[in-house]
Amino acid sequence: MDSKENDLMFTLTHDDWSLHRKGELDQERHKRKVKEAIQKQMSDLIQDDSILTAQNGQVVKVPIKSLDEPRFRYNHNNPNQPHIGQGSGDTQVGDVIGKAPPDQQGQGQGQANKAGNAAGEDVFEAEMSLEELSNIVFDGWELPRLKPRTRRVLTTDDIRFNDIRRKGMMSNVDKRRTLIEAIKRQAMDQYLHHEQAQGTFKLGPISSDDLRFKTWDVIQKPFASATVLAMMDTSGSMGTFEKRIARTFFYWMVRFLRTKYSHVTIRFLAHHTEAKEVTEEQFFFKGESGGTRVSSVYQLANDIVQRDYSNEDDNIYAFHFSDGDNYDSDNTMTVKYASDLLDRINMLGYGEIHQHSRTSGLWDAMSSIRHEGYYYSLLRDPADVYRTLKEFFMPKDKDKASSA
Repeated sequence: MDSKENDLMFTLTHDDWSLHRKGELDQERHKRKVKEAIQKQMSDLIQDDSILTAQNGQVVKVPIKSLDEPRFRYNHNNPNQPHIGQGSGDTQVGDVIGKAPPDQQGQGQGQANKAGNAAGEDVFEAEMSLEELSNIVFDGWELPRLKPRTRRVLTTDDIRFNDIRRKGMMSNVDKRRTLIEAIKRQAMDQYLHHEQAQGTFKLGPISSDDLRFKTWDVIQKPFASATVLAMMDTSGSMGTFEKRIARTFFYWMVRFLRTKYSHVTIRFLAHHTEAKEVTEEQFFFKGESGGTRVSSVYQLANDIVQRDYSNEDDNIYAFHFSDGDNYDSDNTMTVKYASDLLDRINMLGYGEIHQHSRTSGLWDAMSSIRHEGYYYSLLRDPADVYRTLKEFFMPKDKDKASSA
């Protein structure tokens, strides 16, 4: 082969770059599995005291069951049983191919007041910030029926970088583009001077011709804002269980609103026989006593909306939690005020808390309301808090009433 043919020879190679990213891919896969595991036990996690009392930026520990990979388990204790084989080919995805013997089912759970003799489930604690956990909890949540404003506060200023130019202020220099221009210019200069053949490329000083500057336009960006009325029964009939359920719901509601929306106002209303607007601290930590007149809080909510939010473009939401213990004579007035409120706001969510299998006269009365913006939920167990949050903030085209 002559020298001319040698000049035409070249080699093609192919590298499997997925191997170089294996660590990164495994890490992403682990994060995805942790997220899926957290979502499966969300009903329990949102009631964990260590999470409810955590501060922003604080790392919380989330207990997660061991993320074992699916695998075949062989019975090595029976040498006469074959360990390889093939199926008939008529199985479908999801078919059960084997079950544990009856005496081994529920392994690791143990029995009350008795010592167990089987291994338990492995559990590890995943550490993440409260913000990371909140993002998992709020995945897919939104304020239903939120409409953009067309009046009052219409827009907010936003900056959009849209061009690169050769002239501008040094504070707006685009370092990446400038560096690219410098490399291109110097590579061309060295190539023309035959320095490239010697493999002596060097990045020299950046000249004024290399500089590139960002330019932008100030645009008017429309946004939707909202006001949320948090209403809670604080009468003497609200026991420890009822208060914990209601406060847990409102804790996650407030965190969701402040995480997802930059323009949201939350006003807190507490009531027994009388309703009043209180601070956030009083709403969550101050107890009350006395009787109950639920209509008082809906009357106050109507007064607030009429006085402070007379514009039809305002987005207003109200969420009320009670144990349903109300004077029967007041139920009719409560339904009237609630119906009036629904005509003025985007949505009303009503939650009634009953630890035992019963309902109240107030529940029967409130269940009679028919309005597309009305959602109601019956809570009998702490796990119902997460279900109610999803039904209020992830509405689907189904019956808006729910019960445990």
